[in-house]
Amino acid sequence: MKQKLILIAKSNLSLITSISFAFLILAVRIKITGSLFFSFLVWNLFLAGLPYLFSQILKQLHATNANKLIQFGVFGLWLLFLPNSPYIITDLIHLQNESATMVWLDLLIVFVYAINGLLFGLFSMIDIYQILKSKYDVKNANFFMIYLCLLCGYGVYLGRFLRFNSWDLFTKPHILAYNIVHSLTNYNVWAMTFAFGGLLWILFWTLQSKLYKQ
Repeated sequence: MKQKLILIAKSNLSLITSISFAFLILAVRIKITGSLFFSFLVWNLFLAGLPYLFSQILKQLHATNANKLIQFGVFGLWLLFLPNSPYIITDLIHLQNESATMVWLDLLIVFVYAINGLLFGLFSMIDIYQILKSKYDVKNANFFMIYLCLLCGYGVYLGRFLRFNSWDLFTKPHILAYNIVHSLTNYNVWAMTFAFGGLLWILFWTLQSKLYKQ
């Protein structure tokens, strides 16, 4: 078990280094300003990292032909938390807050956390994409990823503007359903869905094509 954890850490060394840098610069800001204002980014990054955790677990379950119901449950958790990855980009809006007093450092901090959050999501999407290709075919896997990116784009809207969280699907299902239905007639909602969904798709496809030869 210990050896396996070491191998996992080595395979994610660059990501661990990037996250450590994010923690470091936030700690420096807290030391300089005495303000914990941007500490919420740590929680947002944690939520953005959950999809990668779930996709890694799903890869192991798929490789060992684990119970299909368990695999489906882990996949559902991955899908539920995935929008937290692109959502972290919208934390740039906090640069307008009066507590954002160190413009260049604050911009760097939010950008670094957003990049790490995106990487978590993109790496997890690649994991799922590889699983889908092995179970079905490239065409169906590609179509699924396109739809998935659009769902994530809509998820960003739900999180940033309607202020819903991933777990509200279970704690406030009726309120969530009501707001979803009424949001579908709003042009801005569709624009944001396609904008963020399109960006996520482009980033996913670029990274995927670099890591794997079709």
